[in-house]
Amino acid sequence: MTNLLSKVAALSTTFFWYARPLLASSVLGCAPTTFSDLRLFGGTISHIGTTIYNNLSLVVPANQNHYAKNITKLTVCEVLITYTHPGYNDTINTLVWLPTPASWTGRFLGAGGGGWTTGADNVTLAWAASEGFAVVTTDGGHPADVAIDEWAQISPGNVNWILLQDFASTTLDEAATLGKLVVQAFYGGKPTYSYWNGCSTGGRQGHQMAQRYPDQYDGILATASAKNWGEMLMQEFWPQAVMNDLDAYPTSCELDAVRMAAIEACDALDGLRDGILAVPGECTFEPETKVGQQYNCSLTGLSTTITETAATVAKSTWKGATSPEGDFLWYGLEPGALFTADAATTCENGTCVGAPLGFTEAWIRYFLTMDSNYDVSRVNISIFDYLFHQSVNRYDSIIGTSDPDLRNFNKAGGKLITWHGLADSLIAPGTSSDYTKRVYERDPNAADYYRYFEAPGVDHCRGGNGWFPGSAMQSLIDWVENDVAPETLQAETQGEAAGRKANLCMWPKKLIYVGGDADEASSFACQ
Repeated sequence: MTNLLSKVAALSTTFFWYARPLLASSVLGCAPTTFSDLRLFGGTISHIGTTIYNNLSLVVPANQNHYAKNITKLTVCEVLITYTHPGYNDTINTLVWLPTPASWTGRFLGAGGGGWTTGADNVTLAWAASEGFAVVTTDGGHPADVAIDEWAQISPGNVNWILLQDFASTTLDEAATLGKLVVQAFYGGKPTYSYWNGCSTGGRQGHQMAQRYPDQYDGILATASAKNWGEMLMQEFWPQAVMNDLDAYPTSCELDAVRMAAIEACDALDGLRDGILAVPGECTFEPETKVGQQYNCSLTGLSTTITETAATVAKSTWKGATSPEGDFLWYGLEPGALFTADAATTCENGTCVGAPLGFTEAWIRYFLTMDSNYDVSRVNISIFDYLFHQSVNRYDSIIGTSDPDLRNFNKAGGKLITWHGLADSLIAPGTSSDYTKRVYERDPNAADYYRYFEAPGVDHCRGGNGWFPGSAMQSLIDWVENDVAPETLQAETQGEAAGRKANLCMWPKKLIYVGGDADEASSFACQ
């Protein structure tokens, strides 16, 4: 217990070496005694600690559904709650950040994680607190700095089902419950409205809350969601399986040359040549037409030609996972997305090998083959097909998060906004459009509480050269509190090409250039 708490304490101060922690008694109410009456059904609380951070100053980069922000003079009360589920031998740490009563808007926020990390980092918590939210997050039973090999299996060959369930759902619900109790104890009243914010794993978590715990949050912002967990994780490995099957691994330069050729071929389909594919689904570019074409590789400084192998890998990545017979398994990345994640390779002395994502590599080793030393380079298309079905069949009921029945969320008055970058290099946007289609097929009026938007040119959660909807949380607040349902999401480009504006379209409409200044939102329409 001591070691775990020390890890949590270290994590809680990682970003604030320049902040001045004060004694908990120096701010009224920020003391363990304020929260001594906390109880959690099904859990035993073993520790409650508090820390005050006074006059925090930091620059928060664009992330987790918000724009960059310069934060100054932020004071928060941090509450750390450690508990266990009796008989389960687990330890969960839930962290709540409370802005001063004068700064609190009455709103409560659950903050999601990413990858195998259940909760948000302190930069995300600082952003939320600076916006007036009381914000909660959880480590889900395994702190962020604990490697997956330390918790995925309870013994060699045996999945730690308890910690997997903690990560998948249980602790998310409990964090919301504990966070609201902390809010009531500190401020003397319940939150007026409760919200969720998360992308990727955090997006899956938000959908999990809507599906399984529909009463916890009034509004959920769950983006680039890793729902359809079993399919999604295996899809991320699909390009590696294709390369293993070919026993050939193109350089990143070569694959990027194919990507740029696709952008050149399909850029104007949305009415404007700007390097952004707003309608990648309409791109019919065939990469094999570029076999033999010369390109310059910045990594080697050499001019070489695009090979048939690169064309095959690119085409398979876009098409998505299939069985050995060619039957559809799951969606692929869109043309224009980088190949440097799902189709990554590393090269040395002219020899290249696959470089699969550690996230999906761990899934195959610890949850599918049960062998921590399994050589994933063995996974060709045939083995992939077997593992794909195992991934879905074994784990869908625990972490699949693919149920389109949101009736109870609707009955509770909940609203959910989701968006997905069309240049996502990790999770196929088809994951989001497929789920939305199933939600709408089940309930033709689902747009009253569930809306999906597509962000052309945006990579996974952020990045890319497209329009990032960093004010989507405000759109959600307006929908929940003022009944103003968003028809579009305001968005802006970031990075080197910052400042271009567009209003992202609600699916299934597409963003089309109709004339005028290409930097202004008025020059685009949803069609």
